[in-house]
Amino acid sequence: MSPLWRGAVLASLLGLGACVQAPISSAPVKSPSGSSNHPRFAPPPGVSSQWDGRLGVYIVGGTPHLYYRERTYYRWSAGWSWASSPQGPWLPTDSSGVPPGLSRHYAQ
Repeated sequence: MSPLWRGAVLASLLGLGACVQAPISSAPVKSPSGSSNHPRFAPPPGVSSQWDGRLGVYIVGGTPHLYYRERTYYRWSAGWSWASSPQGPWLPTDSSGVPPGLSRHYAQ
């Protein structure tokens, strides 16, 4: 049985056969607070931020080179670190460990 067929059978058994998911828009939307948010990626909790569609991440306000998209990224010198929160702990990574738009921006 193909994975697609198994998924359809499972959805039917769970009563989800009539559910249709709308496509996710890549355009930012305005939240009630007036900040621009991406409809798929939640903003970082507890800090001010602004979605940058060109980079594909939130720019975290108040700290240079700090970005967020499901985890926190920090650009230092010529390298990258990431953490699950701005408080760390920080782990080193290379450009393949950051969102593509952000990596391309610093490769220029």
